[in-house]
Amino acid sequence: MQSYNHFTLVERESLSQMRKEGKSLRAIACSLGRNVSSISREVKRNQNKDTSYNSWRATTLYIVRRKKCKRRPRLSDEATYAFVRNGLDQYWSPEIISQRWRIENPNIPLGHTTIYRALKCKQLVGYERKTHLRRRGKQKHNHNTQVIYPVHTIHDRPIEVENRERLGDMEGDTVYGAIGKGCAVTAVDRKSRMLYASLCASRNSSLIANAFTDAFNGANVESLTLDNGSEFAKFSEIEENLNTTIYFADPHSPWQRGSNENINGLLRFFYPKGTNFTAVHKEDFQNVIAIINNRPRKCLGWLSPIEFISAKCCT
Repeated sequence: MQSYNHFTLVERESLSQMRKEGKSLRAIACSLGRNVSSISREVKRNQNKDTSYNSWRATTLYIVRRKKCKRRPRLSDEATYAFVRNGLDQYWSPEIISQRWRIENPNIPLGHTTIYRALKCKQLVGYERKTHLRRRGKQKHNHNTQVIYPVHTIHDRPIEVENRERLGDMEGDTVYGAIGKGCAVTAVDRKSRMLYASLCASRNSSLIANAFTDAFNGANVESLTLDNGSEFAKFSEIEENLNTTIYFADPHSPWQRGSNENINGLLRFFYPKGTNFTAVHKEDFQNVIAIINNRPRKCLGWLSPIEFISAKCCT
């Protein structure tokens, strides 16, 4: 495809002079190295009412039109705007919103950068990065320095656990609140990314063991991978209660439980550091878990964990 160049002032002056000399549009086009249709459009667009052509007036009109020529914002469309607002109401990331939009509207583009830009420029009234985006504009890093001595390590896990081949292989951890104000026990299914969680009054190992039982509430647990925190000292009790095998990750290696660390970050959006978990109502907590489990995931083909499990069960 031949590239397109706008007319310059020099070309317009030449065009004006050759018109005064009575040359045809085809002759002018040949002299300027332009297509005759381009010359015709230029004359019709910028000529005076008496059909004369002035190069300076034509250039001025061109500059005015260029300043007014702006691409229509994607979010100016009411349907797109409403879809983005609905996604942000559910605390979806811009990437999730754009991908779900593409699934439902494959012929209408909507990039995640458009949503980020709209939030930055305050084009979405009532929505801000600090209140509706997971990281609130900054990175968060969690470090765990407590260790215990495990019986089974992550290197002993069966191949089906490593490859995420089945439902029921979990990664677990705790999310702390303020000092002495309780915590939350979390577990994430490695295949479906379904979150199971329960509130706990303290980091006492016996209470943690009971909290895991409450979190799963009878769900099938094929395996459970934990970090080396001392709150998991009674892991044998957890194994007995859940009829499963517990594997421990290497010390200071949170990436070995990446799915759980990622979901804990989502939970931190609703319950940041310093939260008093003893004051959190169980019903409100489970509503937050439902929001997270209905959140579409890139690794699941933009299905939510609940949708993924439903689709798997149906097939």
